[in-house]
Amino acid sequence: MLNAKGTLYVVATPIGNLQDFSPRAQKILQEVQLIIAEDTRHSRQLLAHFHINTPLQSLHEHNEKQMTQTLLTRLQQGDNLALISDAGTPLISDPGAYFIQSVHAAQLPIVPIPGASALISALSVAGFPADSFVFEGFLPAKAHARQQRLQQLAEETRTLVFYEAPHRILPSLQDMRDNFGAQRPALLARELTKVFETIQRLPLGELLEWLKSEKQLGEFVIVVAGAPAVEKLLTPEVERIFTLLYQELPLKQAAKLTSEITGVSKNVLYDWGIQLNQATQQE
Repeated sequence: MLNAKGTLYVVATPIGNLQDFSPRAQKILQEVQLIIAEDTRHSRQLLAHFHINTPLQSLHEHNEKQMTQTLLTRLQQGDNLALISDAGTPLISDPGAYFIQSVHAAQLPIVPIPGASALISALSVAGFPADSFVFEGFLPAKAHARQQRLQQLAEETRTLVFYEAPHRILPSLQDMRDNFGAQRPALLARELTKVFETIQRLPLGELLEWLKSEKQLGEFVIVVAGAPAVEKLLTPEVERIFTLLYQELPLKQAAKLTSEITGVSKNVLYDWGIQLNQATQQE
């Protein structure tokens, strides 16, 4: 008689506060034959706290493709497995996509066990539209690539959500201010659900100055309001400020300063300046 196929459970773990670990998640982890974790040392501490003694197997970016066939074989033989993240919901800026794609391709059952997520937690307290949003995860580590990506997002009207590490949070916020405008509303969430949880909502320029006086510790989530619709951007007051500055400064600098004053994307202002130049030349 053939064994029934096993199930892969994708289980969210706490992002800080252990009381956020649901009874259902704990029960699943106690009952499966194997728990798959990115960092078994970290996960072993969590499991020990809840007296879960299920065997652990590491799965990370360096061994994911190598391990996938072994794990698929166990599922096909009837073992139930659980995939967990170091913290939060698996696959949200974590490895595991290749493995889960392979489980789907093998037509094996997958069941989500929902729980904590820093992304959703920050979005829920930001007060920005959340019916449609863009999750960017971690921005590129190198300054030029990061600035290029932010330039591409400057006119995005949906709410933007980013993760950032403590050693890059200040340069990332500075690049957001420069590309989105100092007046663009934003929220910074640090150490969510932990003892030193901090949530601060300010315009990007003020948020950057506030953070400079704080300790850059812990993991960060930044939620940024989407850009206003383009047709609403160039109000008479914005046009007046840009025109005055452009009379004295090069186009790029005038667009940058107007952006910092008004919060309008410097890319939109730069494009409008080019259109003005073209219209003047045609007259």
